[in-house]
Amino acid sequence: MRFDLKTLTAACALLIASGGASLAADVKIHRVSIQVDQNDPAIMNLALNNATNIMETFKEKGEEVEIELVTYGPGLNMLREDTSPVKDRLKQIAELSFPAKIKFSACNITKRGMEKREGHPIAIVAEASLVPSGAVRLMELQESGWSYLKP
Repeated sequence: MRFDLKTLTAACALLIASGGASLAADVKIHRVSIQVDQNDPAIMNLALNNATNIMETFKEKGEEVEIELVTYGPGLNMLREDTSPVKDRLKQIAELSFPAKIKFSACNITKRGMEKREGHPIAIVAEASLVPSGAVRLMELQESGWSYLKP
């Protein structure tokens, strides 16, 4: 079946007039921040299990989800290249997250404090990025409407 430009233009005008063009704007994107502030592999794994379950649930529902896992204090060990007990899981979750979006954030205040105490630079895993302050990042996310979860 072929349509000419005039027919397609009329169909688009009808769709816009009926409000159909706003369907994409009406889709809710679920957003959750997950806090990790303990150097405890069980807590780290629980946070990753939460993230995985959230991604899978919304994928099954055909809905979008964004997750930001924020580490600070002793929880920064989760994202340290040299100390993370869950380094392999971080990589796996990051690679398999699509269509969900997952981000791992490391507190730079904590990182600088650890570097000062330990006397050497600290690398974070490739899947993570630094934020100026983990606590402030959590506040910013909540203030912009993100849900909050602490395992």
